[in-house]
Amino acid sequence: MPSQEPPRRRVPRPSGARRPTGRGDGRPQRSGARPAARRPGPAAPRPGGPARPLRLGNPRPRLRLVSLGLTLVMLAFVVRLLQVQAVDASAYAAKAEKNRYLSHKLAAERGEITDRSGVPLATSVDAYDITADPKMFTPQESKVPDAPEQAAALLAPILGKDPAELVRTLKSPPSPRYAVLARKQTPQVWNQIKDLRTLFAKKAREDKARGGPGVSVLAGVLSERSSKRVYPNGTLGAGILGYVNADGRGAGGLESMLDEELAGRDGKITYAHSGGRRVPTAGARETPAVPGSDIELTIDRDIQWAAQKAISEQVAASRADRGYVVVQNTRTGEVLAMANAPGFDPNDLSQADSTAMGNAALQDAYEPGSTAKVMSMAAVLEEGVATPGTHVVVPNRLHRGDRLFKDDIDHPTWYLTLNGVLAKSSNIGTILATGQLGPDQAAANRVLHSYLRKFGMGSPTGLGYPGETSGILAAPKDWNTSQQYTIPFGQGLSLNAMQAASVYSTIANGGVRVAPTLVRGTRGPDGRFTPAPAPGTTRVVSEKTAKTLAAMLESVVDDQEGTGTKAAIPGYRVAGKTGTANRVDPQLGRYKGYTASFAGFAPADAPQLTVYCAIQNPTQGSYFGGQICGPVHKKVMEFALKTLHVAPTGKQPPRMPVTFTPGA
Repeated sequence: MPSQEPPRRRVPRPSGARRPTGRGDGRPQRSGARPAARRPGPAAPRPGGPARPLRLGNPRPRLRLVSLGLTLVMLAFVVRLLQVQAVDASAYAAKAEKNRYLSHKLAAERGEITDRSGVPLATSVDAYDITADPKMFTPQESKVPDAPEQAAALLAPILGKDPAELVRTLKSPPSPRYAVLARKQTPQVWNQIKDLRTLFAKKAREDKARGGPGVSVLAGVLSERSSKRVYPNGTLGAGILGYVNADGRGAGGLESMLDEELAGRDGKITYAHSGGRRVPTAGARETPAVPGSDIELTIDRDIQWAAQKAISEQVAASRADRGYVVVQNTRTGEVLAMANAPGFDPNDLSQADSTAMGNAALQDAYEPGSTAKVMSMAAVLEEGVATPGTHVVVPNRLHRGDRLFKDDIDHPTWYLTLNGVLAKSSNIGTILATGQLGPDQAAANRVLHSYLRKFGMGSPTGLGYPGETSGILAAPKDWNTSQQYTIPFGQGLSLNAMQAASVYSTIANGGVRVAPTLVRGTRGPDGRFTPAPAPGTTRVVSEKTAKTLAAMLESVVDDQEGTGTKAAIPGYRVAGKTGTANRVDPQLGRYKGYTASFAGFAPADAPQLTVYCAIQNPTQGSYFGGQICGPVHKKVMEFALKTLHVAPTGKQPPRMPVTFTPGA
């Protein structure tokens, strides 16, 4: 039997005693040796066995490097952000503002010009200035190398412009963000361009949806609301009204003279835009425009029409250079008509003759001839050296100084009264009468000169019209031998048609000259009407002299021996005077041709209207004032009297003697 060993007793281990670390075989464990119990793991590879997997390195260094890089990038962004938003904030804001915002002028509506009844003679209608933002046509913005050429090809037929001109404007604009392609275009033109813009914008969106650049070559085409000046009556009153230039500013006539009142004050609008379109949600700054004032003239459109028709027909029939008619209210000085022929249409200046674009009735200076004799007779009557019945023996020729003077026709010795001298328009009789104004010719010259000045010769009319001539009246000491005797019958001095009409209005108004006026008043943007200042007045001759002279002028028209019988109007008493003057040709600088004229007023017993007509260089038919201007005077005066409802004259004119019997 195998021997049995007694069981071993377990000796209790003191608290805190360490468990033996032997290997279990009684031998002590080596210092640093692994414990007997090992974790299971892959067996060491044997030679020729599979490769051992690679073990990853420590990731912490790489993470630190990436973190450092991100920190540097973020730091750069922060620095840049501080620079943009803090250091250079104002500069960048200004640059952004400049690129984002556009400023446009808001054109003020130009005031109307109307006749005395409020009928428009010049008005404004809606129009558009077609503009562009040249920056949007650059290759960088448009993404198209030839955007200006494409846009010009589309716009030229609509605007009526040369494509090359539009290309130059877009490529070399006066301002990098603003260029005007066409001014004063109608709303229809702008609507055509808008339709094209809409079409190209739609195509651009479709192209962008397909991944293309999605640009429109018309995105930079814009517009500014403006106005276009129109003249509803065409050529009617064009010489008075004038015209405006391409910028809408007055360039002639009343449009120029009253430009400040008519133009108003332009405004301005600044707004944000994107892609050529206004951004409605962005703020806009606007200074509203102030409309111009309306101008009401003294002109009566109907009388103006009658005057213009009559003078145009006679100028054409006489094949004359030009002619003019002035109609004036004798009491107020208001000009009711001022017609020129030939005229022009201010709606289409491209077809206008530059020589006809002024107002010849105020701008032509010419020698009046016998219509000026009324001033000489006024001086003779006022000075008391003769009366209408004074006898004047008129020879066929009169020798004075170094010249031999004659009347317009050869005649035997005439035995005329002073009234007859005026009725038959005798040059010789006028020289003889005015020679009595002083003890010698020099003194007589000074007296006559003083009256001529009182009647307005050599002075502005008072209208202030641009380009108006004051005429020419030399001082009496400068009158040469010929002028001393020619000035009394209207040669050797010059005037304009308005001055000539004013002379007869002065006689008709009892000897008081009222400065002529063209403007009745203005109506401001607030609708308030402001009358024009009252015209100045000057007493020229006494009322007695004026009435006597008016009766003498009736003999010119009413008496069968008078030279103005073709100006007679049935039912009305007419006072007037004919004129036929030698004319200085401005091209040759010497006398050639004639100036025919007629001046008169009616009703002679209670004057209300003065009509003056002059025709320069008639070359067909008669050239005498009574023959070609007398009928014009009659047509215009008769129409004006009926238009203004002037009652016919009830009394017969006085019959002053024209001749006398020698020795009786």
